[in-house]
Amino acid sequence: MPLTTIDPRPALVVIDLQEGIVSALAAAAGRQAADAAVGRATRLAAGFRRHGLPVVLVNVIGRAPGRTDTGGPANSPAPAAGWAELVDELDVRPTDHLLTKRRRSAFHDTGLDTLLRDLGVTQIVLAGISTGSGVESTARSASDHGYHVVLATDAMTDPDPEAHRHSVERVFPKLGETTTAAEVVAMLEATR
Repeated sequence: MPLTTIDPRPALVVIDLQEGIVSALAAAAGRQAADAAVGRATRLAAGFRRHGLPVVLVNVIGRAPGRTDTGGPANSPAPAAGWAELVDELDVRPTDHLLTKRRRSAFHDTGLDTLLRDLGVTQIVLAGISTGSGVESTARSASDHGYHVVLATDAMTDPDPEAHRHSVERVFPKLGETTTAAEVVAMLEATR
C-alpha cells in the first residue's frame, strides 16, 4: 500500500545504523547498499527535525541474554570498540531520542511505546538495517501496538538481498504502507 497520508504527529524510528552493523553490511553487500540506506535515512531524519517531529535513533548492544544456540553470546567475540556507536552521517542532535535494544524489535524492553505515546505519536516511519531482522521485527511490533506504520523501503537494506526482497514484497504490505524516503519527505513538506 503506497503512502496515503502523514498523521499530525508522526515519528521517525531508525534501526541499527551503527558503526559495527553498517561496516558489516558494507563488507557483505557492498559499500553502495550501506551508503544508500544511510544517506536516505539521514535525509528522513533531517526532514523530521526540520518540522520539529520526533526522531528516534535505535542501536543494539547485543543479543538477548539466555541464548544457547551456536553463535550465541557465549560463542561470539566481544564487539570492537565503537561497534554500537551511531554512524556520524545521522548527525545526532540533542532533540533526538536515543534508544538501545538487546533484541530484534525496538519495542521489546526499551520503553519505545511509552515514549511514543507520551509524545502523542500515532504514525511511525521506519528505516534502517537489517530489513529482514530488526526493521521487520520493529514493524510487526509497531503494527501490534496500533501505530500507522510507514516503511521507507529505500532507506533500509539487508546483507541478504533475498531477505530484503521478501520483507518488502511479502511482509511489509501486510503491516503498513511502503514508500520511499523522498516521498515521505515530500509529503512532510506539503503538509507542514
